[in-house]
Amino acid sequence: MKNKLFLIIFFILGFNNLLYSDENNCANFKKFSANYIKCKGNLLKNKTISSSKNFIKNTKEYQKKQWNSGKKQVNKIKEKVKGQ
Repeated sequence: MKNKLFLIIFFILGFNNLLYSDENNCANFKKFSANYIKCKGNLLKNKTISSSKNFIKNTKEYQKKQWNSGKKQVNKIKEKVKGQ
């Protein structure tokens, strides 16, 4: 029973470490080396791209919501005009 539990825990922790292996760790390089600067530049670029994607997505959602509310108001006015 203990062996099975040990194996299960071993596999869970082993696969868990593989999931985090994609993260860039710039601490492996010396501070003023070209590789360190490239690593930090790539991290900055990736964060900038992801934040800009979120900004664009939020802007599109806001515009869509505002467009729908404006369209409803125009349709109400059209119905009032037709009713007269």
